[in-house]
Amino acid sequence: MNTYTEPSRTIPIAREVDVVVVGGGPAGIAAALAARRSGRSVLLIEQFGSLGGVGGPGLHNHISQVNAHGSDLRVVGGLAWELGQRIVTSGAGDLGSCYDYDPEAFKYLCDRWMVEEGVDLLYHTFLADVVKDGAAVRGVIVQNKSGRQMIAARQVIDCTGDGDVGYLAGAPWEQGRAGDGACQPVTMMFRVGGVDWPRVAAWRTDYQCQAFFEDLHARGEMEPFQNQIMGFWHNSVRPDQVGINFTHMIRVDSTKAEQLTAATLEGRRQVQHCVAVFRRHIPGFEQSYLIDTAATIGLRESRRILGDVVVEFDDLMSRRPWPDTIGYGSFFVDIHNLDGPGMSHTTLRPEPGFRYQLPYRCLVPRDVDNLLVAGRCVSCTHRALGSIRVMITCMVLGEAAGVAAALAIADGVTPRAVDVPRLQAELRARGCLLTEEDLSESP
Repeated sequence: MNTYTEPSRTIPIAREVDVVVVGGGPAGIAAALAARRSGRSVLLIEQFGSLGGVGGPGLHNHISQVNAHGSDLRVVGGLAWELGQRIVTSGAGDLGSCYDYDPEAFKYLCDRWMVEEGVDLLYHTFLADVVKDGAAVRGVIVQNKSGRQMIAARQVIDCTGDGDVGYLAGAPWEQGRAGDGACQPVTMMFRVGGVDWPRVAAWRTDYQCQAFFEDLHARGEMEPFQNQIMGFWHNSVRPDQVGINFTHMIRVDSTKAEQLTAATLEGRRQVQHCVAVFRRHIPGFEQSYLIDTAATIGLRESRRILGDVVVEFDDLMSRRPWPDTIGYGSFFVDIHNLDGPGMSHTTLRPEPGFRYQLPYRCLVPRDVDNLLVAGRCVSCTHRALGSIRVMITCMVLGEAAGVAAALAIADGVTPRAVDVPRLQAELRARGCLLTEEDLSESP
């Protein structure tokens, strides 16, 4: 490969803050708010022009889930629960075990939340590198219309989803399933208007409608890239609109720009095909039309930054109690087929009431100081990530990371040395649910 050596240059230190959060998805939203509510100066860096990640520019306007799988027991509090309250009180959408909302209203809600709480935002900005002093991260280098700049920070939180900060900082990582590193498929979300939703709901007697789509494949009416509905997201705010989770691109490495580009092109092509097929074959879609496709491809998996603990599938299934618990996850083990349409055989829908604790140590990268990770890049195995990766759980992880970063600064220690009982007490004071005793007191 030909190479080019960049000349050395001096770049400005554009900002000095207590905490910099890289990535404005659900984990980043929670991390930034949590650190700010601890009295720290916070800068939240986001590559797009809105917050929410896959739930914002990714157009997946359905956030899962606050209850234990298959039950009414609420297992999530704190900022994740507060987000649901804000969605309802602002008129942005509906609150149940999951949140369904209008994407534009959600953008504005997140903007105003940050402004009101004093979190500084920097949109349209890309992470370029990490600044280190030995093992300690001292800040990040970013690139945007203002040029190349350093953001100095006492603590950094990686909420990029892909573990970009941890990777650049030299933390060990894994990616995809064992053996071949293949990651879950990616999806181009899209939104359709002009839908007669009551007719669709009456038609959809089977949630996934797999037999229906496989019949279309057999008759040559539809391409077989997907064989079941992954999500028709509907809310009362936009009653004639549906957010659709259906397109399906396999063998995509989201850490490679060329592969993301190819998947985006294919995703938009699949959307056009889907819209035409749905109009012809699904009752209630006859007059429907495409409103938009997502600003970014929806990613389910990429790097996982290895931490002081690696959460495994068996830890979830055994409901292993962790002494450093920071909250709960509860989604089923949701793994899409890595090699074709539909779901993987490793998907698991557990018994009602399924829930599991998450340990603080899965946020603390090995071999690196002054860095925490939160969201789907935390330290866990491929199969465990099938549950942990959902947006509500990412907010649980993000809130813990934000509080821990603030405590590390207050005590002059690294995140690895944070006083865990003090962290847990602070999380409880904010309404987070950490143990079974907390759940028994949850309204």
